[in-house]
Amino acid sequence: MAGQAENKAALVSDEGGVHELLGIKIIEASPERVVATMPVDERVHQPFGLLHGGISGVLAESAGSTGGFLSVGPGQAVVGTELSCSHLRSMTSGTLIATATPIRKGRSQQVWRIVLTDDQDRQICEARLSLAVIEIKERS
Repeated sequence: MAGQAENKAALVSDEGGVHELLGIKIIEASPERVVATMPVDERVHQPFGLLHGGISGVLAESAGSTGGFLSVGPGQAVVGTELSCSHLRSMTSGTLIATATPIRKGRSQQVWRIVLTDDQDRQICEARLSLAVIEIKERS
C-alpha cells in the first residue's frame, strides 16, 4: 500500500494538527521507542500558571500512538482506548520531553508506558496508554 508509508510519514511529521499547534516535535521514532518534545509556556498553562495536565496527556498520547502506529503492519492503524496520567511535579516553563516504550504489543491491543520529564530530567508525569489495533481502508 503506497498510502501506508505516506500515512506513517505524516504521523511522525511536526506539521499540521495538534503537533503544529502546540509545537510538538518528534525527535526519535521507532517501533520500540519514541521521544517527543514540546515547549512549555503560558499557552499551555492552567489558570494557576502551571502546565495543564491535559497537555501532558496530549504529548503522552502523541508519543505512544506514534510508536504504536510504527509497530503495526500494512493496512493497520492504532487508536487510543485508554490514557492514564499521574502528574508528579508541576512545571511552568522549559521543554517537556516524552519517552514512550511498549509494555506489550499484541495483534489487537498495545500498551505503552510514557515517562514525561522536564529539561533537567525531573519526572513530571507517568502515563500509560492502551491502543487498539484496527484495520484501515485505503482512501481513493
